[in-house]
Amino acid sequence: MDAIFLLIPITFILLIVAIAVFFWAVNNDQYSDLDKEAHRIIFDQESPEEDDAEEQQQSASNQNSSDKAKADD
Repeated sequence: MDAIFLLIPITFILLIVAIAVFFWAVNNDQYSDLDKEAHRIIFDQESPEEDDAEEQQQSASNQNSSDKAKADD
């Protein structure tokens, strides 16, 4: 019985904190656009790092082919 006198106030405090956090999230537009992140993950574009790596590979292969052409002359 003594445990209930301790647990009930703790439960009410946690409930009040949870409600306060929920209203804070709603007021700060945390739930304003739920579809944006889902679409961003599904339709993810290549990252800039991948683009840079591809450009470096292409420039290196172009340079190698031009060096071979010069060597043939």
